[in-house]
Amino acid sequence: MTTALLTHDDGFRHVTPPGHPEQVARLEHVLHALAPMSDLRRVSAPMASESDLLRLHPRSYLDMLRSALPEEGFAQLDADTFLSPGSLDAAFRGAGAAVKAVDMVVAGEAGNAFCAMRPPGHHAETETPMGFCLFGNAALAARHALDHHGMERVAVVDFDVHHGNGTQDLLWDERRALFISSHQMPLWPGTGAPDERGAFDNVVNLPLAPGTGGAEMRALYEAQVFPRLRAFAPELVVVSAGFDAHADDPLANLEWRTEDFAWVTRELCAFAAELCGGRLVSVMEGGYDLEALAASVAAHVTELREAAA
Repeated sequence: MTTALLTHDDGFRHVTPPGHPEQVARLEHVLHALAPMSDLRRVSAPMASESDLLRLHPRSYLDMLRSALPEEGFAQLDADTFLSPGSLDAAFRGAGAAVKAVDMVVAGEAGNAFCAMRPPGHHAETETPMGFCLFGNAALAARHALDHHGMERVAVVDFDVHHGNGTQDLLWDERRALFISSHQMPLWPGTGAPDERGAFDNVVNLPLAPGTGGAEMRALYEAQVFPRLRAFAPELVVVSAGFDAHADDPLANLEWRTEDFAWVTRELCAFAAELCGGRLVSVMEGGYDLEALAASVAAHVTELREAAA
C-alpha cells in the first residue's frame, strides 16, 4: 500500500496579516518538499460536513465563526487568531482531510495518511478558537474513527512544541481515546501539566524543559509514551504532527533536529504496525521556520512511506 497525501488549494486561501507566523508560505513550502515523492497517493481534501464537526463543536460555535467571517480583510478572534474571507473553506477542508484520511486507512485504501492543510487545529477548544486554530482536526479524526467506524480505542499522540490544549479539551471526557502530548513548558498556552489526566486517566502530559534536545526526547518516549501506547492497544493512531520543536523554530526553545522527527515517526509507525495493522493518520500542526518545517515534514512523510510500503 501507499501513503495518502490529503491537501487542497483552499489551504492557501486562509490568509493572515503580514508578519504572522501561520502564513500561506507554510503550506507552499511543505507541498514543494513533498512534490518529488511521486509514489504518494494524492487526494483532494473534501469539505467536512456539519455533522462531522458537530461531533466536537456545538452549532453555536459554527454559527459564531460564520458570522465573524469578513467579506474582505481580516477579522481578529483573539490575540493571534484571524479570519480572512477564505478561512472557513480552508478549515472545513482541513477537518474533511482528517475524516477522509481515517476512512481511507480503515478501508485499506492507504497504509497511512498525512493531511497537509492549514490552519492547524490542536488549540481549538470546544467553543473557543485560539492559537491559530479553528477546528480540532486530530480530535475529530479520533471521534470519527470511534463513532462512525465503531472502534473501541484510538490514541492521539501530539509532538507539537505547544501543548494541544484543544485536543485535550475535546477528548477529556472520552474514555475511548488516549491523548498523549509532549510539549515545552513553560510556554504558551500554559496548560499541559502532568496532573491534567482526563476524566478517565486518558490524558498523558509530558512537559519538556526549554533546551531539551532529541536524546532526552527519545528517552522520554521510550520510557513513557510507548509503554502507555502498548498498554492501551489502540485500533488507530492519530498524530498531531507539529514541527515547531525544531531548534530553528522562532516560537519556542526546544532543540530537536530533523532526524528526531524522523525517529519519532518511525517509532510511532512501528507501534501502529504492532498494535493496529499499521493504521496511522497524521495531521499537520505547527512549524514556523519555513526551511525547518519543509525538511521535517519531508522526513516525517518519508518514514510514513517506508512504513506503508
